[in-house]
Amino acid sequence: MDGKTLPLSGNIVTNTTSRALPAEVPPVARRLFPGFDRMEVVDRYTVRFVNATPDVTIEGRMSAAGAGIVGARAFNDAASWLDYARKPVGTGPYRIREFKPDTYLIMDAHDEYWGGRPPIRTLKLVEVPEVSARVAGLLAGDYQFACDMPPDQIVDIERHAGFEVQGGLIPNHRITAFDKNHAPLRDPRVRQAMTHAIDRQAIVDSLWAGRTRVPAGLQWEFYGDMFIADWTVPKFDLALARQLVKDAGYKGDPITYRLINNYYTNQVFTAQALVEMWAQAGLNVKIDMKENWTQIFERGPGRGIRDWSNSAVFNDPVSSIVSQHGPNGEQQQYGEWTNAEMNTLSVEMETSTDRARRRVIFARMLQICEREDPAYTVLHQNATFTAKRKDIRWKVAPSFAMDFRAANWGA
Repeated sequence: MDGKTLPLSGNIVTNTTSRALPAEVPPVARRLFPGFDRMEVVDRYTVRFVNATPDVTIEGRMSAAGAGIVGARAFNDAASWLDYARKPVGTGPYRIREFKPDTYLIMDAHDEYWGGRPPIRTLKLVEVPEVSARVAGLLAGDYQFACDMPPDQIVDIERHAGFEVQGGLIPNHRITAFDKNHAPLRDPRVRQAMTHAIDRQAIVDSLWAGRTRVPAGLQWEFYGDMFIADWTVPKFDLALARQLVKDAGYKGDPITYRLINNYYTNQVFTAQALVEMWAQAGLNVKIDMKENWTQIFERGPGRGIRDWSNSAVFNDPVSSIVSQHGPNGEQQQYGEWTNAEMNTLSVEMETSTDRARRRVIFARMLQICEREDPAYTVLHQNATFTAKRKDIRWKVAPSFAMDFRAANWGA
């Protein structure tokens, strides 16, 4: 979304850059490129990517968002990592003119963008936390778009003849993640009980008006022959959940549920529904509202459950279950969960060239992470909805991001 197009020679950031990266950046990069060794500049328009291990998914990895080319000069000239992050120089269709954190972002078109001239001269993205304020601003003409619309707003918006709502399913699942170090969650039977106490279809029907679905666990059909078709999320079985709670010897100790106010659409309503469902199974879950992700991840005895989502950024399980829950994944890096067998399988999954064997590994990973030693539980597939004026000829992309390239305009 930013910056100017640059010739490659002398203008790519590799592992030889002089800019010191924050400690958390290299581990995040390893999620996308676990086998990366080095980058070699071949000529002005060619680089050679050298991996230390075999990787049948390398093309998918190189097409993902984290594989973008950025300008070394701008990176090295920035006063700090934060300064660069707020005004990066890459190869996107728009360059950042002005950014005020938590308020707005203004971007101007880069007419020489390699993917075609951007259709909009200037974009201004404004942060408006309250749904009602976004809708009111749209209808009043203050905004041309209003994103992250809850499904219950769609009918009301479309009662106005000049407006419509676009959107639908995206390759992202809403999940609830567990910290197995939290005293009440150390016994996997308590976490198993939590997975069986959730009526996911009720959440889809009541909070999403049926506009999303309960998927087959942490996977997507576009995995092709890697998709485990007979896998399902843990069934809603309140009697089983209660029995697991009893077998675990759970005595009603509070289980903390850290939450941000509607970072995800319907997040608070979903959390409130989950708390009530868990209570029906005999689980004492308490919501602890936080202001930001730093507070969510803060280590300590109060870190029990948190909301999260998981995307597949290309068509292989390593892009999702391994990237986020394997040994280089966020959940393990933050010390919430680990499993020795999962970690061994993750390394094999990332380096094996035997597709049949990789499928067996993936099925076993689902068994570990969703049934035996739950790291998370999938709630539903995510969906996004954007309200807009009908006369604006823009089409939504299946993504959290709003795409303003030429292909999404004028159709």
